[in-house]
Amino acid sequence: QVQLVESGGGLVQAGGSVKLSCVVSGRTSSVAAMAWFRQAPGKEGELIASIDRNNGRTQYADSVKGRFAISKDNAKNTVYLQMNSLKSEDTAVYYCAADISLSRIGTPTYWGQGTQVTVSS
Repeated sequence: QVQLVESGGGLVQAGGSVKLSCVVSGRTSSVAAMAWFRQAPGKEGELIASIDRNNGRTQYADSVKGRFAISKDNAKNTVYLQMNSLKSEDTAVYYCAADISLSRIGTPTYWGQGTQVTVSS
């Protein structure tokens, strides 16, 4: 089993920055791909960033490209999401997710509990 625990959410002003963390525990060898999703009220969930834990390859949704950055620290079993130039439309619950490969990250097996990010204008 794999457990994911997010932290770092909160209230931030528009134009500001926040960094989310996701610690992976358990059978970490089962996880080669990590991602961040978000879900805003009344909207569908959105895959916004993903990373391959082995080669560091990253992918981003157009909505966050150039503003957000996903990174990893395998020694700490942690994945980060640096969020810059935040907008009110970035307000959402952010979820960390994981699976065995990037090809499956769109429907990941493992999920964290989510952390709220609220951007005030």
